[in-house]
Amino acid sequence: MGHAQGAPLSDAQRESIVGFETNLFFAQVLDNGAKSLTAAGGRGGPENVARQPFYVGINDLFGDAQTGAPFSPIVFTLFDAWNAPAASGTGRDAVARGQALFNTKPIQIRNVSGINDEAVFGNPETVPGTCTTCHDSPNLGNHSVKAPLDLGLTDAERQTPDMPLYTFRSFATGAIKKTTDPGRALISGHFKDIGRFKGPVLRGLAARAPYFHNGFAATLDDAVRFYDERFAIGFTAAEKADLVAFLKTL
Repeated sequence: MGHAQGAPLSDAQRESIVGFETNLFFAQVLDNGAKSLTAAGGRGGPENVARQPFYVGINDLFGDAQTGAPFSPIVFTLFDAWNAPAASGTGRDAVARGQALFNTKPIQIRNVSGINDEAVFGNPETVPGTCTTCHDSPNLGNHSVKAPLDLGLTDAERQTPDMPLYTFRSFATGAIKKTTDPGRALISGHFKDIGRFKGPVLRGLAARAPYFHNGFAATLDDAVRFYDERFAIGFTAAEKADLVAFLKTL
């Protein structure tokens, strides 16, 4: 009933689709550097995904929807065992370091529509966070509640020759916004939703290039570089390599 503008489904059809989809699990099982992702205590692979608890609102920024527990930025624990000295030089140590960076590297979140301009957050100019602020589902990496964001990927200055450019005007304020993709505004009709998109689950990343909804980043290195420049994170070359090594194992 959204982008597809399809006919309504019956309850039986809807339940059948959900039953099928919620029993599909995919994840990387082997990495060229780290080899088997379940070796030496690693918990990669689809079998571990299938055992991973999930529900809407798990580990939410405003508190877990079921338990009320506060948000924890330590979202990924798949490769904790690879912090051991025995992992040094095997490629697994890079993955473990990348996981730690994803959980803990400080990011000053600015100019993100859906965060910095939302009253629920208090309209803050800056929100201190990490990668897991937006990728908060434990060991999965998607956002556990609906939270479409505009990172600026569809701004006019990022337009490439193969993309259109649309101009919108707000009836309420007269504000003008140019974008290569209206995003969630196509569904909601709200001016503030122009350019907002839901972040994807991170599992299976290595097989899903290019990245972002419009293919803006050709490789995971490009995706990490975008975030580093967009938020002035300050990754070193070694940290970028470790983060990519981790993302390739998901």
